[in-house]
Amino acid sequence: MDVERQTLEVDIACVGFGPATGGFLTTLSRALENEDGTGALESRVMPGMPLQVVCYERAEDIAFGVSGAVTRGRGIRRSFPELDPTEIPMAQRVTGEKVLYLLDPIGASRRTRGVQWLDRTLGIVGSARRDDAIELPWIPGFLRKHDGFLFSLGQFNQWVGARLTGEGRVQIWPGMPVAEALVEDDRVVGVRLLDQGTDRAGNPDAGYMPGMDVRADLTVVADGPVGPVGRQLDERFGVPEGHERDDWAVGMKMVVDLPEDSGLEPGTVLHTLGYPEPEIFGFLYVHPDRVASLGIFVPSWLDSPVRCSYRYLQHWMQHPRLWPHLKGSAMRSWGAKSIQEAGRRGEPILAGDGWARIGEGSGSTNVLTGSGVDEAWTTGALLAEGVIRLLRERRELDAKNLDEAYVRPRRESWVEREGRIAEHARDGFQRGFLPGLVGMGLSGLTGGRLHLKGDGRRSHERVPTLESWCDGRISAQEVQRLRVESAAKGVALHDAIMDRCGWPPIEPDGKLFVSHQDALLLGGKVQAPPGYADHVVFTYPHLCEHCENKLCIEICSGQAITPGENGVPLFDREKCVHCGACLWSCTQTVEGELGRKNLAFRTGAGGLHTVEN
Repeated sequence: MDVERQTLEVDIACVGFGPATGGFLTTLSRALENEDGTGALESRVMPGMPLQVVCYERAEDIAFGVSGAVTRGRGIRRSFPELDPTEIPMAQRVTGEKVLYLLDPIGASRRTRGVQWLDRTLGIVGSARRDDAIELPWIPGFLRKHDGFLFSLGQFNQWVGARLTGEGRVQIWPGMPVAEALVEDDRVVGVRLLDQGTDRAGNPDAGYMPGMDVRADLTVVADGPVGPVGRQLDERFGVPEGHERDDWAVGMKMVVDLPEDSGLEPGTVLHTLGYPEPEIFGFLYVHPDRVASLGIFVPSWLDSPVRCSYRYLQHWMQHPRLWPHLKGSAMRSWGAKSIQEAGRRGEPILAGDGWARIGEGSGSTNVLTGSGVDEAWTTGALLAEGVIRLLRERRELDAKNLDEAYVRPRRESWVEREGRIAEHARDGFQRGFLPGLVGMGLSGLTGGRLHLKGDGRRSHERVPTLESWCDGRISAQEVQRLRVESAAKGVALHDAIMDRCGWPPIEPDGKLFVSHQDALLLGGKVQAPPGYADHVVFTYPHLCEHCENKLCIEICSGQAITPGENGVPLFDREKCVHCGACLWSCTQTVEGELGRKNLAFRTGAGGLHTVEN
């Protein structure tokens, strides 16, 4: 249906506000004004006025990023040479760092013979008890953050955004989802905002307001690893040969008040691996005032048909090496997000006529060092430096000039150099936990010259049937009974399977251990404003009817996707935290459309409402 839309013309439009856009706007805004207060760069769309720069963010506030971060902060410090971390709420210099290999204290973890051998060997060498952990005596240089600082991404975004809005040179509009890029003759000419006043299917309803078309000379896309606009550009313009995004993880975290006797000092950084399942990595960062960020990463190479982040997080917190520090803690906030684990191997086309990509969605995350915020910030700053030069020279913002001014300097930067080393660092995990560790070690110690290859299959192709996953623990008949019972109750299957596999029940305490739904109310504060279409859609229901694994239900971070009639899942956007894990976990592909999943993850409004994450 053709509708009349309002049009706004600007010089630069940005999609998404995070570290990358923060770096871009911080660098750009400093060039927009002369020392005497006059405009340094004149607007093309408003002659005589300063450059018109607008950023649109889906979430209700620019501070709603979900991450606890530890970084060396090289790019951030370059932008703020005199930065004192104490200026940023919850920020703290790193004072101590440990890597812990967690053994299995209850015997429910699925550990291969190789992992069992590793457990025994490390236990003997480290003199560890069966239920304890081994602290690595040496942290590889590529993992160390000893010269950096830790912070809350939400608080950092808010700090950066407050500086930008206070200066008044750029506009930042939260609560304004971008539906798509406007493309004319293979040139991106701006963006279209999401329609408001629609029903769940996107049809006009009471108060219908078509999304505005914002036309711009340059569209900066920084909508993250599962961002709809970034994926739209990939589908339209393709990706470089040999690049693919098939390794993912969902990171789930809490911010907690530590007990007075926790024994953890501000600036402490703990990295863990080995538990609850060997493939799951964990982290704990201690902020000032006895506040800590903690969480786990559940990766796509955990080839389980019932992987569940929330249940695993609760077991991780109760590990005997961590629990003495956490016992008596209380949850302050909670959240989850997807992480693009392919890193540079998943890098898309970085620039074209009228557009450029920055941040995690541009493949900037370093999967060897486990660092992404500073890399994202640096890509934004590099783009801004190139755009400033092109504007001063009055050159067009086309593919050729953006390649020279942005892509080439990025290729010469430390982000590229270190990204090359890390490019295939995690490919070995496609073959298992131990090959993954070996592959990371080879990449890190040889500067990326050696690594282990993956197994060649896409992540959804590696997921076994539930019956084969449970073989030796639960009979096929019992699996089918649990499947039918869970579907009848309208709940995911993972709790029933984990209970039967020996995982102990979680005892609620009303503070740290609460139900998944209470976490949404107490720690996530999910918002879902009315009048928008559903952003999770099952395109061809008949494919869902024949899907047995239904990983979209099992991995959903907010229990927003639940069993429905005839096997077609139901979606409740009032519980969705926009983590995007359902997108890459979908095992059903659409025939004739290479790489397209049956689950469509579109632009949506609302999501988590917490500034501390």
